[in-house]
Amino acid sequence: MTAGHRYAQGVLHLSGDTEADRLLSEDPFALLIGMVLDQQIPLERAFSSPRDLRQRLGGKLDPATIATMGPEKLAAIFAERPALHRFPASNAERVQQLARIVADEYGGDATRIWKGAKTGADLFKRVRALPGFGDQKAKIFVALLGKQLGVKPAGWQEASEPFGGSGTHYSVADITGPESLARVRAHKAQMKAAAKATAKATGAPGR
Repeated sequence: MTAGHRYAQGVLHLSGDTEADRLLSEDPFALLIGMVLDQQIPLERAFSSPRDLRQRLGGKLDPATIATMGPEKLAAIFAERPALHRFPASNAERVQQLARIVADEYGGDATRIWKGAKTGADLFKRVRALPGFGDQKAKIFVALLGKQLGVKPAGWQEASEPFGGSGTHYSVADITGPESLARVRAHKAQMKAAAKATAKATGAPGR
């Protein structure tokens, strides 16, 4: 699926940048890249980086092209200032692995990852198998698919617990604008503070 043919039901609001959010809403591969990069950097940067990567690649995000690039070349593109991630080389490698899977296993169409899932458990398994997706990130993406993209196979909420619940502000799955972004940030800050307090009380090293 190419940019310009929207697969999302509406416009996603994850990066805070109109152009970057439009790309996420029009290109499912771009959204997957943003999810891969959403670690150890501000989420706005993670989800604006696909737009920047597209620009550096000549205006197109093509899984097959990225999959067959020289790893050193792609890593250099990631490292160009401003770098696309705090750790450009390792994340360039993850994105290239992702591109290979999308190109080779899903015919270059990222939506086939979730369109082919018959149950929430199957969807979680498919997403979890992607590079850069641990259990929590896979659950968050399943929740994002259900809440904002209308992808709701049977059991999707159970497969994405606790992120798939209604009325929550736990993750990017719940971000629909500045207000919800602020609530998600506040929740994460509370969780981080609670974890530190628990670590201090038990004598365990904090993160």
